[in-house]
Amino acid sequence: MALSKTQKNDVVAEVSDLLQSSKMTVIAQYQGTTVKALQTLRREARDNGTQVKVVKNRLVVKAMQTSDTFKDTDTSALQGMLLYAFNADDEVAPAQILNQFAKKNPTLEFVGALTGEGKFIDSANVKALADLPSKNELVAQVVATLLSPVNDVVSGLSGNLHSLLDGIEAKATA
Repeated sequence: MALSKTQKNDVVAEVSDLLQSSKMTVIAQYQGTTVKALQTLRREARDNGTQVKVVKNRLVVKAMQTSDTFKDTDTSALQGMLLYAFNADDEVAPAQILNQFAKKNPTLEFVGALTGEGKFIDSANVKALADLPSKNELVAQVVATLLSPVNDVVSGLSGNLHSLLDGIEAKATA
């Protein structure tokens, strides 16, 4: 069913808002992917704070032209059946969600991404971003690295303390 002009304007306004608020918008081709698989993708993405939308490319281009940030962005890659994954909290999350989904559904292929600054990133760089650990995993790795010396000191001190107690116990029993 075709959209009326007001519905198209509403879609353009919604996409424009999503582009403005998103730290990273990942674009992927989904031709050959089943509707059921796309519904699963949307559900998994929603749990991660990512919003997946299938929008006509010309409406996305129109939404980009209404924004000062995206009006000079190259839109030549926006061709074919594309879906857009928006996330306002995490730059890497949309790429990771789509990458995980693409492992089970090889019909999904990265086209590129739009950064919050209005730059277009090619598919190879998006794939590299998708392979990075999540924000929470990176924080956990940094905390573990910072706690490593503390744990080593505690282990060393407790080892010496145990040796001292063993020595005292041996003298007491003798």
